[in-house]
Formats: sequence, C-alpha cells, structure tokens
Amino acid sequence: MADTGIPHFCNDLGVTLIEVGSKEFMCVGAKPPFDHPHIFIDLGGDTEAVCPYCSTLYRYNPALAAGAAKPEECEWHDTPAATAA
Repeated sequence: MADTGIPHFCNDLGVTLIEVGSKEFMCVGAKPPFDHPHIFIDLGGDTEAVCPYCSTLYRYNPALAAGAAKPEECEWHDTPAATAA
C-alpha cells in the first residue's frame, strides 16, 4: 500500500520514462486493478533503473521533490474506500 512512506509510481500513461525525486520507490505498473506486483526499486548510486515487470525507465531528478514525478500523473496515492455512514 502507498501509506508506508515509500513513494509509489504508476504508468497508466504508457510513457517510456518517468523522472522521480526519490531514490527508493515502488513501481505498481498501471493503477489497480490493472497493477503488477508492486516492485521496490532502490537506485542506490545509480540514476536510472528499469522495472522488470512493465519496462518503465525511472530516472532520478534531484530537482524534483521527494515523492514527486514527472509527469505528475505518474504519482500514485492510494485512497481508502469510502466508509458507509
């Protein structure tokens, strides 16, 4: 789930490159229910990594805030289901 403090990114847009402002994050593929297993990616000393499931290329961009992405639509924030009143 996205509430763990680790940024989650999705690629519903089908872009080949997502710039991210974090060196550790999760790739979920497309938004649920069409997501793939949520993959933890740690760039470490690298600036790029490819998701082994969806082949999205992630590139670290230090100009972006932690948890931010470019394009912005690739930031995924899990929203809890509405509770019944």
